Amino acid sequence: MLQDTPLRSVAAGVPGEGKRPNAARPFFFISDLHLSDAVPRTVAAFEHFVRITAEEADSIFILGDLFEYWIGDDMLSDPFVARMAALMHTLSERGIALYIMHGNRDFLLGKRFMKAAGAIWLPDPFVITAFGARITLAHGDALCTADRAYIRFRRFARCRFAQMLFLAWPFRWRRALAERMRSASEAGRSRPVSPKYDVTPEGVAALFKETGTATIVHGHTHRPARHREPGGTRWVLPDWDLDHGERRGGYLRVNSEGIRALPLD
Repeated sequence: MLQDTPLRSVAAGVPGEGKRPNAARPFFFISDLHLSDAVPRTVAAFEHFVRITAEEADSIFILGDLFEYWIGDDMLSDPFVARMAALMHTLSERGIALYIMHGNRDFLLGKRFMKAAGAIWLPDPFVITAFGARITLAHGDALCTADRAYIRFRRFARCRFAQMLFLAWPFRWRRALAERMRSASEAGRSRPVSPKYDVTPEGVAALFKETGTATIVHGHTHRPARHREPGGTRWVLPDWDLDHGERRGGYLRVNSEGIRALPLD
Protein backbone atom coordinates (compact mmCIF):
# COMPACT_ATOMS: atom_id res chain seq x y z
CA MET A 1 0.00 0.00 0.00
CA LEU A 2 1.33 3.42 -0.93
CA GLN A 3 1.82 5.99 1.74
CA ASP A 4 2.11 9.72 1.18
CA THR A 5 3.89 11.04 4.22
CA PRO A 6 5.45 14.40 5.01
CA LEU A 7 9.01 13.34 5.70
CA ARG A 8 9.43 15.54 8.73
CA SER A 9 6.69 13.80 10.69
CA VAL A 10 8.29 10.43 9.93
CA ALA A 11 11.80 11.58 10.79
CA ALA A 12 10.68 12.80 14.17
CA GLY A 13 9.79 9.25 15.15
CA VAL A 14 13.21 7.67 14.66
CA PRO A 15 14.23 5.71 17.76
CA GLY A 16 16.82 7.55 19.80
CA GLU A 17 16.31 10.90 18.10
CA GLY A 18 15.88 13.70 20.59
CA LYS A 19 16.01 16.82 18.51
CA ARG A 20 13.80 18.45 15.91
CA PRO A 21 15.06 17.82 12.37
CA ASN A 22 16.66 20.81 10.70
CA ALA A 23 14.68 21.64 7.55
CA ALA A 24 17.83 23.00 5.86
CA ARG A 25 19.72 19.72 6.10
CA PRO A 26 19.63 17.48 3.00
CA PHE A 27 18.41 13.91 2.51
CA PHE A 28 20.77 11.30 1.08
CA PHE A 29 19.63 8.29 -0.98
CA ILE A 30 21.73 5.17 -1.58
CA SER A 31 21.09 1.57 -2.64
CA ASP A 32 22.66 -1.68 -3.80
CA LEU A 33 25.70 -1.76 -1.53
CA HIS A 34 25.60 -5.58 -1.34
CA LEU A 35 27.65 -5.54 1.85
CA SER A 36 29.49 -8.65 3.02
CA ASP A 37 32.85 -9.41 4.55
CA ALA A 38 33.99 -10.41 1.03
CA VAL A 39 34.05 -6.77 -0.16
CA PRO A 40 36.28 -4.92 2.36
CA ARG A 41 36.83 -1.81 0.23
CA THR A 42 33.10 -1.36 -0.30
CA VAL A 43 32.53 -1.85 3.42
CA ALA A 44 35.19 0.76 4.20
CA ALA A 45 33.46 3.22 1.84
CA PHE A 46 30.15 2.64 3.65
CA GLU A 47 31.82 3.17 7.02
CA HIS A 48 33.22 6.48 5.76
CA PHE A 49 29.82 7.45 4.39
CA VAL A 50 28.09 6.83 7.72
CA ARG A 51 30.76 8.42 9.90
CA ILE A 52 31.76 11.38 7.75
CA THR A 53 29.57 12.07 4.70
CA ALA A 54 26.26 11.55 6.51
CA GLU A 55 27.14 14.06 9.23
CA GLU A 56 25.56 16.92 7.28
CA ALA A 57 22.36 15.00 6.46
CA ASP A 58 18.96 15.09 8.10
CA SER A 59 18.00 11.62 6.83
CA ILE A 60 19.59 8.66 5.07
CA PHE A 61 17.48 6.42 2.82
CA ILE A 62 18.77 2.97 1.82
CA LEU A 63 16.56 1.73 -1.01
CA GLY A 64 17.28 -1.97 -0.95
CA ASP A 65 20.07 -4.52 -1.24
CA LEU A 66 22.04 -3.15 1.68
CA PHE A 67 23.45 -6.66 2.17
CA GLU A 68 24.51 -9.23 -0.39
CA TYR A 69 21.91 -11.51 1.14
CA TRP A 70 19.79 -11.72 4.27
CA ILE A 71 18.48 -15.07 5.44
CA GLY A 72 16.87 -13.95 8.69
CA ASP A 73 17.51 -11.69 11.63
CA ASP A 74 19.49 -14.44 13.32
CA MET A 75 22.29 -13.19 11.04
CA LEU A 76 22.82 -10.55 13.73
CA SER A 77 24.88 -13.18 15.56
CA ASP A 78 27.51 -12.82 12.82
CA PRO A 79 30.23 -10.39 14.00
CA PHE A 80 30.35 -8.60 10.64
CA VAL A 81 26.59 -8.06 10.54
CA ALA A 82 26.54 -6.94 14.17
CA ARG A 83 29.28 -4.41 13.39
CA MET A 84 27.33 -2.99 10.46
CA ALA A 85 24.14 -2.70 12.54
CA ALA A 86 26.04 -0.94 15.35
CA LEU A 87 27.59 1.42 12.80
CA MET A 88 24.18 2.37 11.40
CA HIS A 89 22.76 2.84 14.89
CA THR A 90 25.21 5.70 15.39
CA LEU A 91 23.13 7.69 12.89
CA SER A 92 20.05 7.84 15.12
CA GLU A 93 22.32 8.51 18.11
CA ARG A 94 23.57 11.61 16.25
CA GLY A 95 20.04 12.73 15.34
CA ILE A 96 20.20 11.52 11.71
CA ALA A 97 17.15 9.51 10.62
CA LEU A 98 17.74 6.19 8.87
CA TYR A 99 15.15 4.56 6.60
CA ILE A 100 15.64 1.14 4.99
CA MET A 101 13.63 -0.45 2.18
CA HIS A 102 13.79 -4.12 1.26
CA GLY A 103 15.62 -5.12 -1.91
CA ASN A 104 15.56 -8.34 -3.89
CA ARG A 105 18.56 -9.64 -1.92
CA ASP A 106 17.54 -8.62 1.62
CA PHE A 107 13.74 -8.67 1.73
CA LEU A 108 13.89 -10.74 4.94
CA LEU A 109 15.32 -7.87 6.97
CA GLY A 110 13.04 -7.82 10.01
CA LYS A 111 12.17 -5.96 13.17
CA ARG A 112 15.19 -7.20 15.13
CA PHE A 113 17.55 -5.83 12.53
CA MET A 114 15.71 -2.51 12.24
CA LYS A 115 15.93 -2.06 16.00
CA ALA A 116 19.62 -2.98 16.08
CA ALA A 117 20.34 -0.49 13.28
CA GLY A 118 18.12 2.28 14.71
CA ALA A 119 16.19 2.28 11.44
CA ILE A 120 12.62 2.66 10.21
CA TRP A 121 11.43 0.25 7.51
CA LEU A 122 9.85 1.71 4.37
CA PRO A 123 7.41 -0.27 2.21
CA ASP A 124 8.04 -0.45 -1.54
CA PRO A 125 6.96 1.82 -3.15
CA PHE A 126 6.73 4.74 -0.74
CA VAL A 127 5.80 8.37 -1.42
CA ILE A 128 7.43 11.11 0.63
CA THR A 129 7.07 14.86 0.67
CA ALA A 130 10.52 16.43 0.82
CA PHE A 131 11.22 20.16 0.53
CA GLY A 132 7.77 20.65 -0.95
CA ALA A 133 8.18 17.95 -3.62
CA ARG A 134 6.43 14.58 -3.70
CA ILE A 135 8.91 11.81 -4.54
CA THR A 136 8.27 8.11 -5.09
CA LEU A 137 10.89 5.78 -3.63
CA ALA A 138 11.28 2.17 -4.80
CA HIS A 139 13.90 -0.51 -4.96
CA GLY A 140 13.19 -0.97 -8.68
CA ASP A 141 12.86 -4.72 -9.13
CA ALA A 142 9.07 -4.54 -9.37
CA LEU A 143 9.50 -2.30 -12.44
CA CYS A 144 11.32 -5.04 -14.37
CA THR A 145 8.05 -6.41 -15.71
CA ALA A 146 9.58 -8.10 -18.78
CA ASP A 147 11.25 -10.65 -16.48
CA ARG A 148 8.05 -12.53 -15.78
CA ALA A 149 9.75 -15.43 -14.00
CA TYR A 150 11.28 -13.04 -11.50
CA ILE A 151 8.01 -11.14 -10.99
CA ARG A 152 6.33 -14.44 -10.13
CA PHE A 153 9.16 -15.31 -7.73
CA ARG A 154 8.96 -11.85 -6.16
CA ARG A 155 5.27 -12.29 -5.48
CA PHE A 156 5.92 -15.69 -3.88
CA ALA A 157 8.93 -14.50 -1.87
CA ARG A 158 6.97 -11.61 -0.37
CA CYS A 159 4.30 -14.03 0.87
CA ARG A 160 4.45 -14.10 4.66
CA PHE A 161 3.68 -17.83 4.82
CA ALA A 162 6.51 -18.67 2.39
CA GLN A 163 8.89 -16.55 4.45
CA MET A 164 7.88 -18.31 7.65
CA LEU A 165 8.57 -21.70 6.04
CA PHE A 166 12.01 -20.59 4.86
CA LEU A 167 12.92 -19.06 8.22
CA ALA A 168 11.99 -22.34 9.91
CA TRP A 169 14.90 -24.06 8.14
CA PRO A 170 18.11 -24.53 10.15
CA PHE A 171 20.41 -21.55 9.79
CA ARG A 172 23.15 -23.60 8.13
CA TRP A 173 20.74 -24.71 5.39
CA ARG A 174 19.65 -21.16 4.70
CA ARG A 175 23.25 -19.93 4.60
CA ALA A 176 24.31 -22.74 2.25
CA LEU A 177 21.52 -21.87 -0.17
CA ALA A 178 22.40 -18.16 -0.05
CA GLU A 179 26.08 -18.91 -0.67
CA ARG A 180 25.23 -21.05 -3.70
CA MET A 181 23.10 -18.25 -5.09
CA ARG A 182 25.87 -15.73 -4.45
CA SER A 183 28.39 -17.96 -6.26
CA ALA A 184 26.07 -18.18 -9.25
CA SER A 185 25.70 -14.40 -9.23
CA GLU A 186 29.49 -13.93 -9.14
CA ALA A 187 29.92 -16.38 -12.02
CA GLY A 188 27.57 -14.30 -14.15
CA ARG A 189 29.24 -10.98 -13.35
CA SER A 190 31.18 -10.79 -16.63
CA ARG A 191 28.25 -11.71 -18.89
CA PRO A 192 26.31 -8.96 -20.68
CA VAL A 193 23.12 -7.96 -18.88
CA SER A 194 19.96 -8.82 -20.78
CA PRO A 195 17.55 -5.92 -21.47
CA LYS A 196 14.77 -7.95 -19.84
CA TYR A 197 16.42 -7.34 -16.46
CA ASP A 198 16.01 -3.58 -16.79
CA VAL A 199 12.88 -1.62 -15.92
CA THR A 200 10.23 -1.39 -18.63
CA PRO A 201 8.45 1.72 -19.91
CA GLU A 202 5.16 0.07 -18.92
CA GLY A 203 6.32 -0.56 -15.36
CA VAL A 204 7.62 2.99 -14.97
CA ALA A 205 4.49 4.55 -16.47
CA ALA A 206 2.28 2.49 -14.14
CA LEU A 207 4.20 3.68 -11.08
CA PHE A 208 3.97 7.33 -12.14
CA LYS A 209 0.24 6.92 -12.64
CA GLU A 210 -0.29 5.00 -9.39
CA THR A 211 1.55 7.54 -7.25
CA GLY A 212 0.63 10.75 -9.04
CA THR A 213 4.18 12.03 -8.55
CA ALA A 214 6.58 13.55 -11.07
CA THR A 215 9.77 12.06 -9.59
CA ILE A 216 10.84 8.47 -8.98
CA VAL A 217 14.06 7.40 -7.26
CA HIS A 218 15.10 3.73 -7.39
CA GLY A 219 18.06 1.39 -7.57
CA HIS A 220 18.35 -2.31 -8.47
CA THR A 221 19.47 -2.08 -12.10
CA HIS A 222 23.04 -0.87 -11.41
CA ARG A 223 22.60 1.60 -14.29
CA PRO A 224 22.80 5.04 -12.66
CA ALA A 225 21.24 7.80 -14.72
CA ARG A 226 18.69 10.58 -14.83
CA HIS A 227 15.88 9.70 -17.22
CA ARG A 228 13.25 12.00 -18.67
CA GLU A 229 10.11 9.89 -18.87
CA PRO A 230 6.63 10.82 -20.18
CA GLY A 231 5.40 10.83 -16.58
CA GLY A 232 8.29 12.79 -15.07
CA THR A 233 11.92 12.34 -13.99
CA ARG A 234 13.36 8.99 -12.95
CA TRP A 235 16.62 8.85 -11.01
CA VAL A 236 18.48 5.53 -10.90
CA LEU A 237 20.89 5.11 -7.99
CA PRO A 238 24.31 3.53 -8.54
CA ASP A 239 25.40 0.27 -7.00
CA TRP A 240 28.50 0.33 -4.83
CA ASP A 241 31.50 -1.84 -5.74
CA LEU A 242 35.05 -0.86 -4.90
CA ASP A 243 36.41 -4.41 -4.91
CA HIS A 244 35.96 -5.56 -8.51
CA GLY A 245 37.50 -3.56 -11.32
CA GLU A 246 36.42 0.03 -11.87
CA ARG A 247 35.29 1.85 -8.72
CA ARG A 248 31.51 2.40 -8.59
CA GLY A 249 29.26 4.14 -6.11
CA GLY A 250 27.54 7.37 -5.23
CA TYR A 251 24.40 8.88 -3.76
CA LEU A 252 21.64 11.40 -4.39
CA ARG A 253 21.46 14.57 -2.36
CA VAL A 254 18.02 16.20 -2.05
CA ASN A 255 17.53 19.65 -0.56
CA SER A 256 15.74 22.91 -1.26
CA GLU A 257 17.84 23.34 -4.42
CA GLY A 258 16.64 20.05 -5.94
CA ILE A 259 18.20 16.63 -6.58
CA ARG A 260 21.88 16.15 -7.34
CA ALA A 261 23.89 12.99 -8.00
CA LEU A 262 27.22 12.94 -6.14
CA PRO A 263 30.21 10.55 -6.15
CA LEU A 264 31.60 8.90 -3.05
CA ASP A 265 34.20 10.89 -1.14
